[in-house]
Amino acid sequence: MDREAQTTWDGQVRIIRSRRRTLSLEVRGDLTVVVRAPLGLPDREVKRFLGEKAGWLEKHLARAAQRRQAALPKLTGEEIRALAEGAAEVIPRRVAHFAPAVGVTWGKITIRSQVSRWGSCSAKGNLSFNCLLMLCPPQVLDYVVVHELCHRKHMDHSAAFWREVERVMPEWESSRVWLREQGGALIARLRQE
Repeated sequence: MDREAQTTWDGQVRIIRSRRRTLSLEVRGDLTVVVRAPLGLPDREVKRFLGEKAGWLEKHLARAAQRRQAALPKLTGEEIRALAEGAAEVIPRRVAHFAPAVGVTWGKITIRSQVSRWGSCSAKGNLSFNCLLMLCPPQVLDYVVVHELCHRKHMDHSAAFWREVERVMPEWESSRVWLREQGGALIARLRQE
């Protein structure tokens, strides 16, 4: 019988070594990445293999995450109201925090439960935010706030707009990716069947 040696690597990657001859890769439902490797294969070869498969891994991890979140139950009216109340307290404070860094003012702030937008900015400077931002990581909520505040300077998605976002929040891209990969599952919790 093959003896298996297991180690945890980088927190999300589990290496299972056995008397096999090839490397294989698996993404499990709990978002754990499993690499099956020959007993004597050096770790550097496993790392090289993971590097080569980075695109495949990202795609399959995103799909697995969407499947996990798609199983989340629909939000009740009471839950949506609670999220909106929380957002009405948190988001204006975040707007007030970031507006000086962007160098802008704002008008009215509205909180809604929307199925198509995370935020918006009107020509008059009124801001609207999705209450579901309360279910996102804090840095994602902050990214949406900064994004809408930057529209006070640039009412488009021009290069100048993105430079302004980056000036205020250099790590903005990871939050945008998070919304693209995870946001749909959150919004699906609002939709009626």
